[in-house]
Amino acid sequence: MIIQLNADKSLTIHSEYEAQITAQLTKDLERFTGHITRVEVHLSDENGNKSGINDKKCLLEARFEGKSPIVTSDLGNTYDLALKGATEKLKHALTTIVSKLKEKV
Repeated sequence: MIIQLNADKSLTIHSEYEAQITAQLTKDLERFTGHITRVEVHLSDENGNKSGINDKKCLLEARFEGKSPIVTSDLGNTYDLALKGATEKLKHALTTIVSKLKEKV
């Protein structure tokens, strides 16, 4: 599973933070690694340089074998909270898809 990070111009992702995000996603999505080829992480600040509540956005796009990409997103006060929320939504969506695939077999 390849994990690709993207950020808007208001955020610079340092190698330590990239490693943290990659490790967390690898752990959280471990049971789906046989089905997912790539996960794209898009981090952005909805308000740019202005401060705001829940203005950090994480959008996750998972490339699932033989299916259209699965996209989830979440907003939070920090990028970590937004990533956690989007990951939980993605895990729920992937669990549903994998369950439906097993039913067909």
